[in-house]
Amino acid sequence: MGELMRKRGLSPQIIISSPAARAGETALAVTKAAGLKVEPVYDARIYEASPHTLVEIITAIDDLRSSAMLVGHNPGMEGVVNFLTGRVEPMPTAALAVLELDIDRWQDMNAGSARKAEILRPKEQMGR
Repeated sequence: MGELMRKRGLSPQIIISSPAARAGETALAVTKAAGLKVEPVYDARIYEASPHTLVEIITAIDDLRSSAMLVGHNPGMEGVVNFLTGRVEPMPTAALAVLELDIDRWQDMNAGSARKAEILRPKEQMGR
């Protein structure tokens, strides 16, 4: 998925990850494969987070950053994608939700803020 991010020019200005071993390993692997120059920041609140908690984390991002990536766990990640897009989307391991938010500041994010969404799932991307 990191290589796919690199090919598509997806380069988040901040990566916020769960400190769980597998999530942390994923964040580092994606960072390396995508050629990103940013180190993941670990936030314990992401582990077993509800969509509400994930929204709190996102709305606290510094507005100097125009893009962000969260690395976390289900069901919270599927829930926050549903909250932002209004769509129920399966998010299997290593899936990537690319959301374009219709906001000026992170704190303005609310239900339905995503005007564009693309869900990239590893099995669907293989062989492309």
